[in-house]
Amino acid sequence: MEQDVLLKNNLLAERNRGYFEARNIVALNFLSSPGSGKTSLLEKTIPLLLGDFPVAVIEGDQQTTNDADRIHALGVPVIQVNTGSGCHLDALMVNRALKEMELKDNSLLCIENVGNLVCPAMFDLGEAKKIVVISTTEGDDKPLKYPAMFHEADICVLNKTDLLPYVDFSASRCRENAMRVNHHLEWFEVSVKTGEGIEALTGRIRQMVKDR
Repeated sequence: MEQDVLLKNNLLAERNRGYFEARNIVALNFLSSPGSGKTSLLEKTIPLLLGDFPVAVIEGDQQTTNDADRIHALGVPVIQVNTGSGCHLDALMVNRALKEMELKDNSLLCIENVGNLVCPAMFDLGEAKKIVVISTTEGDDKPLKYPAMFHEADICVLNKTDLLPYVDFSASRCRENAMRVNHHLEWFEVSVKTGEGIEALTGRIRQMVKDR
């Protein structure tokens, strides 16, 4: 049953990927546990990217439009996908959202997945890259406890570095654990509160869009 579900999802994900490639749209899938700061990260990075290319967002949550409302305030196209009891977005949900959006060619699409480090790792959405966000308020062993997510991710962003002096968390140990799971993982350390590290991350995103 699980294999059948994933097969259908992957076929539709390839359709989404073909759509993105045909229109030179770079789709990034942002994943994390609840409260790691995905929405805050988008709020910080999107204004810095808008001068270079159009940006749109698909917001995934089980309920409410709270995050979509925050993104809408940035002046970019956004659509909310509520999954109800579902713990992740899938390729069909993204495909339906795309039909309701007017995406521009040569643009960036940020997909903020449901807060969960388990199920979303299994579902390809057609994205170019998976970006997993963790925070210093979580354990630095998180990559070892949820290896599938970190194995599937292309980029890891450690958020809330401004709290490092106040929490029992080792950034170097967390990075080491992440690299043990996936030695190809790109690593960024940021604070959306202070702005530290944000320019390096946005620079990497710019490069991805430029290289598409």
